[in-house]
Amino acid sequence: MKKIALFPGSFDPLTMGHLDTIRRGAQLFDELIIGVFINSNKKSVFTTEEKVTLIEDAVQDIPNVRVIYQETELTVTTAKRLGATILLRGIRSIKDYEYERDIMEMNHHLDSEIETVFLLARSKYSHISSSLLKEVLLFGGDVKPYLPENVYQLMMKKREEE
Repeated sequence: MKKIALFPGSFDPLTMGHLDTIRRGAQLFDELIIGVFINSNKKSVFTTEEKVTLIEDAVQDIPNVRVIYQETELTVTTAKRLGATILLRGIRSIKDYEYERDIMEMNHHLDSEIETVFLLARSKYSHISSSLLKEVLLFGGDVKPYLPENVYQLMMKKREEE
């Protein structure tokens, strides 16, 4: 049976930590689907289309990864529709674990056939988040080491346009 995993997130922006989780997840599963979802609690820098394009470009060398976007379904509903039986999530800290554990429990309530797999962030990425990088960039800090080159370039272009 083919192991298909869905890695859901808002990916605004896609970070090197996300990319590391994607690369590691692609080694564990037959197919890894990156799901760009809407987080109604966050203001996005990138449009959904930009996020999909940036991620596709960043993962083009990983043959068993593809990118989709979803704006109107629950994560478990999307997973089921795509044939994914696993949700992949990255964890950077205890705070992330507590948040992700609650989501995992709700997802299990909604669909008990969907399993969640957590990958711990590598230490060099455990302190970064998309929100933190956006804030550092807003005040002129250097975020380049934490972003794929294509993401960094578009963020800088958007910053110049503001």
